[in-house]
Amino acid sequence: MTLLITGANRGIGAALVKTLSARGHEVLGTARHTPGLLPLDVSDPASPKALAEHLGESKLDALICNAGVYLDKPEPLDTGYPPEMWAEMFAVNVTGVFLTVQAMLPLLERAETPKIMIISSQMGSNALAKGNALIYRASKAAALNLGTNLAAALKPRGIAVGIYHPGWVSTEMGGSGAELTPEQSAAGLADRLDALSLGTTGCFETWDGRAHAY
Repeated sequence: MTLLITGANRGIGAALVKTLSARGHEVLGTARHTPGLLPLDVSDPASPKALAEHLGESKLDALICNAGVYLDKPEPLDTGYPPEMWAEMFAVNVTGVFLTVQAMLPLLERAETPKIMIISSQMGSNALAKGNALIYRASKAAALNLGTNLAAALKPRGIAVGIYHPGWVSTEMGGSGAELTPEQSAAGLADRLDALSLGTTGCFETWDGRAHAY
């Protein structure tokens, strides 16, 4: 399969590139400014379109929307969470996902069984509201909602969409006290990609295949 991964310069994205390449896939990694990776800034509306034009008549068997930012830890409720932070995080975590999917649809539709993975988070689940990280939680909840709606919209076009919690991973975002290595998370997510189909489209699952509460 030919796969495209956003945010592939570090953390889970970089581990996914290595894991999926080792499984024999052709992997196209993207990042804003990293040598060796395709240029893609998901917060820039023109960037996904430019990448799609660069890829031309290629086909994509899978798109993994992994790029994300987590800027609001910690923020005081009374004086924090400035509007600029809301705009930046939603531009990457939500709008950037949609614009990337939209730009890559022609390439996905050239594949036989195309798939889209959206990396959300259990922090976007209403069942796990904790009253902190309000922007990140709201953006990941929006990404989850976006994913389930895309699943409904794209099923008639033969494209499966799954939404995933990657686990608490020891990355720059997750911190050194996290439970999983990026490699462990990536291995589980690669298995989820294999399992994703039109029969399971719209699923919200953990990295190790457990159904997650919305």
